[in-house]
Amino acid sequence: MSELRPIIDDIASRADDFLAGVRDRTQARAGIEEAITIDYPGIDPADRREIVTGVMQVLEDEDFFGTEFVGDPFSEPEEPDEE
Repeated sequence: MSELRPIIDDIASRADDFLAGVRDRTQARAGIEEAITIDYPGIDPADRREIVTGVMQVLEDEDFFGTEFVGDPFSEPEEPDEE
């Protein structure tokens, strides 16, 4: 993977631009695939998979996708107000 690291870093560094508003990992993978197709058309399928995996790992490490849950997942649910 070391020879693919510059490509992974390049795509990950630009992810904010081409994945703006994307919070779904499936859509992110598709966007990364598209970036590879446009910017690195000669990449073979095995390297492509490795690049996508590498970029996704960088994005996960940077908390690109945010949290899965809003609020405190350990708190008790609020009771609805009765009127």
